[in-house]
Amino acid sequence: MKRKKNDIKKLLKSDAAFPYLCLAPSLAGVLVFFIIPFFVIIFYSMVDNPINKDFVFLDNYISVMKNTAFRRASINTLTFSLVAVPLAVILSLALALLLDCKIPFVSQFRTSFLCPMMVPVASIVLIWQVIFHYNGALNEFLSNFGIDKIDWLKSTKGQVVIVVLFLWKNLGYNMILFLSAINAIPKDLLEVATLEGAGAAYRFFRIKLKYLSPTILFVTILSLINSFKVFREVYLLTGDYPYDSLYMLQHYMNNMFRNIDYQKLSSAAIMMAIIMIIIIGALFIAENKFGEDVED
Repeated sequence: MKRKKNDIKKLLKSDAAFPYLCLAPSLAGVLVFFIIPFFVIIFYSMVDNPINKDFVFLDNYISVMKNTAFRRASINTLTFSLVAVPLAVILSLALALLLDCKIPFVSQFRTSFLCPMMVPVASIVLIWQVIFHYNGALNEFLSNFGIDKIDWLKSTKGQVVIVVLFLWKNLGYNMILFLSAINAIPKDLLEVATLEGAGAAYRFFRIKLKYLSPTILFVTILSLINSFKVFREVYLLTGDYPYDSLYMLQHYMNNMFRNIDYQKLSSAAIMMAIIMIIIIGALFIAENKFGEDVED
């Protein structure tokens, strides 16, 4: 027994054990706050309720998929992500390329796009309500041209408002990421291509885009995650039960939580996580295929 204690003390004092001791608090935090709750959610998704805990396997998943509110929320969230994420990537890349052309007032232009990151969410929501309310500034402006008022937040136009809000918030940060990646592209390679007679389109698609592929992947994943987090702004703008076009997956989960329907909440969260993993995996495969020439 004493020998074992001595061996443990020697191990703790050795250099090999020091990294593990430093990592122990972080690993414990990940275990308690991420790994264990993940398995608890899987358990809740396969029982009838947290009290009886009768195993029902996939019944909860089937019930959620048949739910009209869940289907509506899934379609709205998918539609929003399919529109907002590509726009966030393409527009931020275009802005970064524009700033790389050494246009006048570059610093002021860059700062203006970063300002939304410093504005609190409550202030952003207040600004959007002032602009897009039925009696708001935008409708007053459009009325000068004889255009009838539109109830932006209570009509099919609601997603347009949220897409604009999403882009306004995220373009600046994405643009900075692309600027950093553009500056890391080997200048001599671009100069050689220019001397060889390569045009701007060839240099962009055959050289710049190849080197930018890891950043494009990162910005796409970041924008995709942020698109699923837009619920906060939508909730502050419209409440628990917004117009149909603005009812997102997070609304459904939030309402299930308020109703203490943990099994449906857990099932919806697991399905959402699986879809995210599939999409991100497909993006990684596409980036590896597209950027393999750069690695070679």
